[in-house]
Amino acid sequence: MHIIILILGLIIGSFLNVCIYRIPRNESIAYPPSHCPQCQQPLGPLNLIPVLSYLLQRGRCHHCKAFISMQYPIVELINGLLWVTLYHKFGLGMTMLHYGILVSVLIVIFAIDYSHLIIPDGLNIAIFLLALVSLSMNFSMSDLIDRMGGLLLGGGCFLLIALISHGAMGGGDIKLMAALGFTFGITGILMLMLLSFLLGAVISVGLLLLKLKSRNDAIPFGPFITIATLLMLLWRGPIFRFYQALFM
Repeated sequence: MHIIILILGLIIGSFLNVCIYRIPRNESIAYPPSHCPQCQQPLGPLNLIPVLSYLLQRGRCHHCKAFISMQYPIVELINGLLWVTLYHKFGLGMTMLHYGILVSVLIVIFAIDYSHLIIPDGLNIAIFLLALVSLSMNFSMSDLIDRMGGLLLGGGCFLLIALISHGAMGGGDIKLMAALGFTFGITGILMLMLLSFLLGAVISVGLLLLKLKSRNDAIPFGPFITIATLLMLLWRGPIFRFYQALFM
């Protein structure tokens, strides 16, 4: 079963690359079919095999021989491995499916925010709708109240930061934290905010020390939120116990 989940994750990862390329350009993710961005030639079935086609073609387009970004196999492989990891942790079921789709959306958010400094509204809406479907399948009023509290807490805190800092936090980050707050509830979003700020501080300082970024360079916060969410999905228990020991 692990192999089937891996193959499914790789195939979905191939579609994620389409989303990463087209969404910032306001292009349809459904039409036209996949093609080389250089020569515009449609890709045949053998050119669409995740990871393997990249290796067989040695990172070049089959038609025009232009170089293909390594982003394509990396995104496919990361998504496939994460789907297998989620299956191993949660088993085959609706929880695994929910978190698998969530992880895939977060990968798209990571790549787009890193490259374009934007988080498209449609991706945040997709996360919110996923959480809404999850809630509807096992509805309880207490769960709804907790999720609404998480939404207000996550979105509200980031909105306050944006107002105080005069726009240092973008609107996409605010909406993303609101959607994740509705996904994880009050306790979850508190953990997620603390972890994302910790990662943001450590990684940003590292980039400055390595001179990969300067003080004047914009550093997107979406990737930190994404990494923090992945860590919390996989190790929520240990992270919660660490916070308990730290603050209580």
